[in-house]
Amino acid sequence: MELPLFAILQRTPRVAVTLAFVLFLLTIFPALYSLLANPILPPSISSSETDHPLETNHTRLSHLNSSANQIPSHLNGPIPALTEHTPSRHRKSSFHRIPTPENGTISSPTDHTPLRQRSSSSDPIPSPKNTTIPAPPHRNSSSDQSPSPVNSPIPAPLNHTSLRHQNSSSDQIPSSDDLSSPVITIPSRTRIRDDEQRCDLFTGEWVPNKEAPYYTNTTCWAIHEHQNCMKFGRPDTEFMRWRWKPDGCDLPIFDPQEFLEMVRGKAMGFVGDSISRNQVQSLMCLLSRVEYPEDISSSPDTDFKVWNYTSYNFTLHAMWSPFLVKSTKPDPTDPKSNFFRLYLDEYDTEWTSQLDHLDYLIISSGHWFYRPIIFYENQQISGCQYCALPNTTELPLDYGYRKALRISLKAILENFKGLAFLRSFSPQHFEGGLWNEGGDCVRTQPYRRNETIPEGADLEVHDIQLEEFRASEEDGKKKNGLRLKLMDTTQAMLLRPDGHPGRYGHLQNANVTLRNDCIHWCLPGPIDTLNDILLQMMKT
Repeated sequence: MELPLFAILQRTPRVAVTLAFVLFLLTIFPALYSLLANPILPPSISSSETDHPLETNHTRLSHLNSSANQIPSHLNGPIPALTEHTPSRHRKSSFHRIPTPENGTISSPTDHTPLRQRSSSSDPIPSPKNTTIPAPPHRNSSSDQSPSPVNSPIPAPLNHTSLRHQNSSSDQIPSSDDLSSPVITIPSRTRIRDDEQRCDLFTGEWVPNKEAPYYTNTTCWAIHEHQNCMKFGRPDTEFMRWRWKPDGCDLPIFDPQEFLEMVRGKAMGFVGDSISRNQVQSLMCLLSRVEYPEDISSSPDTDFKVWNYTSYNFTLHAMWSPFLVKSTKPDPTDPKSNFFRLYLDEYDTEWTSQLDHLDYLIISSGHWFYRPIIFYENQQISGCQYCALPNTTELPLDYGYRKALRISLKAILENFKGLAFLRSFSPQHFEGGLWNEGGDCVRTQPYRRNETIPEGADLEVHDIQLEEFRASEEDGKKKNGLRLKLMDTTQAMLLRPDGHPGRYGHLQNANVTLRNDCIHWCLPGPIDTLNDILLQMMKT
């Protein structure tokens, strides 16, 4: 009689134990194999999933409440976040990738058709005779100076092995509309090709650049409040996200590492007014991704500042000279003496005396010549502008500016042995009235070239610059060779009415002289492109 399996196991305990052991092994082995092949690890945390970047050993800005890529609580408008200040050798990628332009030659700029031939709907600057007009909205010289890093804490620069070797493919930057929706960056062109070498850098159009900005108002200490367009609530950020596209080529983005290598052991000076100082601040912000300078100014005079980039032995000079020639200010103790006095046949030795110490010079001016002025030649009054003085000849705008620019270019050709650039006029964009009559600049996008662009007396200054440059160019060729180049950026800046602080250069309820600033440029902003162009011209 056959017994059931259970009964057999009861009568033979050894068989039962053996069978149970076999079943146990068959159950546990697969589980052990799976565990060994796929170990359980703790969940990874990426910096993009946290509120703060991973800490590094870099010094932080003590006056900020958060890390460099956070937005301070007092900002009312969104701003793209920068990646953490981790040295490039420790990062796989970064949206800060700096393209490396390759050396190439670019011919001299072509003979442009005067910009005044555009359509015109308004003239923002009157030129009345025998009337006194209010002085244009420029701040005093001290307000146009970049602050000294000695007197304020600054973040440590990136400790680059070489910025140009960074890879960039996956890092993302938040869009201005939705900080939670990343925008994948696309690397821009990094050099001008051989077939583009005769490209005219100064004729083109603005195109979107989602890689920008390359610094922000929280990562650069050189930005003054009246150019800090995000601090006082500007709601849009697209004005930072354009790049200049010449018609025949792509202009490389500024490479701070390449620039500093090029100027190693040299000195560069900027001469002019507050727009010149605006460009200096832009340059310092762009270079801050590699190194911060030391203030080595010989005096506390804020009109003349000198910084040194110690790792490169490069000195940067900012020299205040809004009229370029010798001048005196109005006497505040004499209400009848509300005129600047310009000596049109005398150098401003404050800057011409420094020419022997410089290898590069960038000169620019224009806006201050709209003020009431008395002109002197041969130590005698030769006329005036907007003065309405008895027995004094009223002279047009082009008289004083042409003579001041001519003698300044003469000083450069006769005394400067380095490479000089005349940067052309930076237009203002007041609409709906003059600067003191409620004029404002509220546009949020660049002009397209087929749009009607309001123009005024600004372009008369540009025409004078072109004419005087050509005359100096001929003189330079007759002497020791040409040492002067024209940086004709007027067209590019004319197309950027969206790049000014407007009413976001101060507290909205502040009682300020310049209620709406449509002259200076936001930082970051369109003026950064002037340094893109400067570097490209230096390479040729």
